[in-house]
Amino acid sequence: MRLAEKGRGRTSPNPMVGAVLVKENRVLAEGYHVRAGEAHAEIVALQRAGGKARGATLYINLEPCTHYGRTPPCAPEVIRSGVKRVVIGMKDPNPLVKGRGIKSLRGAGLQVEVGILEEESRRLNEAFCKYVVTGKPFVILKLAATLDGKIATRRGEARWISSEPSRKLVHRMRDQVDGVIVGVGTVLRDDPLLTARIKGARDPHRIILDSHLRTPEEASVIRGSPARTTIVTTGKAPRKKIERLERGGVRLLTCSAKGEWIDLRSLLGRLGTMGMTSVMVEGGSRVSGSFLDERLVDKLVLFFSPKVIGDPGALGMFGGKGAADLKDAIPVKDLRVRRIGGDILVEGYL
Repeated sequence: MRLAEKGRGRTSPNPMVGAVLVKENRVLAEGYHVRAGEAHAEIVALQRAGGKARGATLYINLEPCTHYGRTPPCAPEVIRSGVKRVVIGMKDPNPLVKGRGIKSLRGAGLQVEVGILEEESRRLNEAFCKYVVTGKPFVILKLAATLDGKIATRRGEARWISSEPSRKLVHRMRDQVDGVIVGVGTVLRDDPLLTARIKGARDPHRIILDSHLRTPEEASVIRGSPARTTIVTTGKAPRKKIERLERGGVRLLTCSAKGEWIDLRSLLGRLGTMGMTSVMVEGGSRVSGSFLDERLVDKLVLFFSPKVIGDPGALGMFGGKGAADLKDAIPVKDLRVRRIGGDILVEGYL
């Protein structure tokens, strides 16, 4: 699983997979899926082991595939290698696989064990598991707030609520997701770059929700970086501005509207067809509240700074309708709390 983690942010839309070949209590070879289009983990390990793989045990966090994609299927190669035992973390939820790899291995006489560290294996590839079944990206909602839940002062000041270590972690998170989503209000107020500004990082696809196409043509998400930008708008957007932005290399995605707002459920379907397996919603209050109201958030990542604003007029974490009664409040599961610099990081699943 640690080997698999090395491919985080590079394998999409494929899963992260690591493989270890062991024989007579000695590691023969290791491999992991480096990036989409390249050899899968078990193939890398088998190639490194060569003929020594015969009679060995293959440990792998995900069931070997049986179908042709950008690379040939892996299960037949595992069988041909002479490996005698395969230990698998979890079945592949991909409808094209879904137990077929395990069945083919057992049919060829190999010993197969399945479900070792299964929950950990599923968490590792949580985005892939959702995407391959639903066709929609895994949604992470990230916010930085004071202890009293404010993301900006009454005057709109938000830089910087979180600490430098927290901001560095967010840059690493951007490096690991396919896209980041903000509303046009964040663009108008903060003019963010939304890039991953750490060594060796790759920038996510920047997605701006802008139903009336108010994004300035000189905004940093358009002029400040070569990273890809998609502005999601509706039929209310002015045609001439659409044409100018498209000539400048910006992708315009016209989505159906839900009242005055973009239909977020429909948008996630569109992003899925673009091959995005994971997106991170970065604000602000209205966008975050809308994703919560629509029950579209899979994971919460909340940074709390040891500050208190105290002003009831300051901007709270979540806009939208919210819950009028406690019985309608959204429960957060599998909560994890840790310190990041001077901040408190709270993570959980919805």
